[in-house]
Amino acid sequence: MARESKSARRTRLAEVLKRLKDAYPAASCSLRYGNPFQLLVSTILSAQCTDERVNKVTPGLFLRYPGPEDFARLTVEEIGKEIYSTGFYNNKARSIRGMSLALLERYGGEVPRTLEELVSLPGVGRKTANVVLGNAFGIPGITVDTHVTRITNLLGLVKTKDAVKIEKELMEIMDREDWTLSAHLFIEHGRAVCIARRPRCSECVLADLCPGAIP
Repeated sequence: MARESKSARRTRLAEVLKRLKDAYPAASCSLRYGNPFQLLVSTILSAQCTDERVNKVTPGLFLRYPGPEDFARLTVEEIGKEIYSTGFYNNKARSIRGMSLALLERYGGEVPRTLEELVSLPGVGRKTANVVLGNAFGIPGITVDTHVTRITNLLGLVKTKDAVKIEKELMEIMDREDWTLSAHLFIEHGRAVCIARRPRCSECVLADLCPGAIP
């Protein structure tokens, strides 16, 4: 098959997103939070864990510990006990405590609004930073998770599993206004139709646009 130009990929991606918007009109961040700090904590907890599980843990957690100063007073062990059911609780507890201390020391307890500042916080990578920027602050960013990685590769929009490369390549062919929403759309589609182990290509609204579709 001839190599697809960047212009052609841009056009195809625009159609992909149009169809996904029609299919999932309510697509949005599934994590529940009340402010940017809570979204930051929730996103850290969501690593290797379902959003559904995180949403069961966080209401009580944020009621007891609403801000960074509250988490900073706790030990890693105490935080670990609170978030045990989300898995990898020791690493997550260290990240949450370290992030909370850094917010208090560097930013007066406020969550910063730039990618560079966010990724300087303990436990915060580009994926987490883009989730917070896009959903808490309305600053466009492309979040690359496993669904986004898998589906954009199947669609032939990218040819890499490197999250940073995927983010940058998609930024070049996607309208900025769609950056934040795109991840929610791909996640919804990955959960409902383009399921990793049993894709429902016969039911997929993107089948005719997808080189990876199974006949």
